Amino acid sequence: MAMKGYNFLPCLGNEVIVISGKEKGAKGIVTGKHGGVEHVMIDFSDTVLNTLNFDDRFLIKTYGQGLRLLDYPDIHVYNLDPRIFKKWAMRERAGKLEIPVTTIVPAKLMGSGIGSLGTVRGDYDITTQDAAEVKKYKIDKIRVGDFVAITDADNRYGRSWKSGAISIGIVVHCDSYLAGHGPGVMTLLTTKKPLITPIIDQKANIANVLKIGRQR
Repeated sequence: MAMKGYNFLPCLGNEVIVISGKEKGAKGIVTGKHGGVEHVMIDFSDTVLNTLNFDDRFLIKTYGQGLRLLDYPDIHVYNLDPRIFKKWAMRERAGKLEIPVTTIVPAKLMGSGIGSLGTVRGDYDITTQDAAEVKKYKIDKIRVGDFVAITDADNRYGRSWKSGAISIGIVVHCDSYLAGHGPGVMTLLTTKKPLITPIIDQKANIANVLKIGRQR
């Protein structure tokens, strides 16, 4: 149960503190969750990473699960620290949320993780076995930390196809050569109604939003 809680509760942007080892007291940021192996991805500075080892322990200040947008009750929020909203360059226009993403992916390309009964644990993968589709949707340009939109994807109570739905997520791991696998996406926002408009912005990456990783 402890391991399930460790993967269930953390949200993108949550603060992490090292509580043992040589880097005790160092701080990091949650950047994603990977299903199956139940990983929680954390960004630390290179200096801290070079000293951490497998025996070190971390305290995650989990905050965000259960978040609701009172003005948009039909947009469901998962895995997102509410403080991200103040820094993510989204805006309201004509009753919708315009959200910057680097890529718009059709639900037909989603693979491993689809059909899951929930979206607060892990991720699901953009398949990359069709070279023509990869080129068409510029999936080969996706980077870890990118915000992406998945069209016709309903992630409210699991991951499924639904015409007209849309989900916004963050890329948490890299490509894979295994069938049905590819860049993994952790769900952040999802709705079955036309309430989200994805706006292409190649700077729509968590590194730019929080000034971490290569932007530190």
